Amino acid sequence: MIVRFGYVAIALDIQEGSPNKTITVKTAETITNHEDRLNRMRRILRENLSNTLRILRYNAARHIYIYRFTSKTVPLATHQIAADWDYIEEFKEEWQEIGQFIKQHKLRVSAHPDHYTLINSPQSDVLAAAYKDLDYHVLVFEAMNLPIEPQLVMHIGGLYKDKDTSISRFIQEFNNLPDRIKLRLMLENDDKSYSAADVLNICQKIQCPMVLDIHHHFCKNDGEELAELWPAITQTWQDKTPPKIHLSSPKDQKQFRSHADFVNIEDFIPFLKITKGYNKDFDVMVEAKQKDLAMFKLVEDLSKISGIKKIDHATIEF
Repeated sequence: MIVRFGYVAIALDIQEGSPNKTITVKTAETITNHEDRLNRMRRILRENLSNTLRILRYNAARHIYIYRFTSKTVPLATHQIAADWDYIEEFKEEWQEIGQFIKQHKLRVSAHPDHYTLINSPQSDVLAAAYKDLDYHVLVFEAMNLPIEPQLVMHIGGLYKDKDTSISRFIQEFNNLPDRIKLRLMLENDDKSYSAADVLNICQKIQCPMVLDIHHHFCKNDGEELAELWPAITQTWQDKTPPKIHLSSPKDQKQFRSHADFVNIEDFIPFLKITKGYNKDFDVMVEAKQKDLAMFKLVEDLSKISGIKKIDHATIEF
């Protein structure tokens, strides 16, 4: 069984490894000249795109095939300030170069729209903002000419004092999404409202892949065991691509929901043993604060365990 590991957004092991440069709305509004403001945002985007390609080259050289883009690549992309800025056409060559590199090296990339992206909200303005955010993310994947496949991770949303109604509203809004958005989505269990069992049930109804977050499962569950859930979770992927999970360790007992700098292998080994019985490859997004450094350490720690073979910097065989 092959397990590949990746990390989120920032590469700490290289210089200029952050594609997260941005500008606040408050600062942007102090630039009164419209063209000067756009030029400031253009410079930031150009740097973010350059750093993104640098990170991807670093990943390919280290055989890191799993990577999550930051949602901040385009500064203020969904804000009214950027409403008349065609950041896709202006940077067409840069987007295509990144996309070509991803395809050439067979990298698996994703993004995670903001947790305020709530398509089950009963408020029309919140729903409109969610659609705008999803559209932004999809425009970026389209600009890179990447095929339509599960790339965007999203939570179910709020409970709004009525869980069943909120789930029904989510399913309705999900089914109303255009295919260019809907077919790129994956759903993840969260740490407060919707358990892995809840999300699995929704994914089965709407035929959407599910991303299992192990840390969130231990924050929010109703007694379900991962051994019971994992086979059905893998089936939501329909063998189109390896299932993906999220992995992190709690910062401490007091801040249990927060992510630690590194991953404690004891938070992963029990799950890894569960998956061995099904002999199905899967991918792991490491959500530790120390990013790629945490991923490297995790793979190295795992390689010291009997029965686990380190294939490269970011892959093991179990």
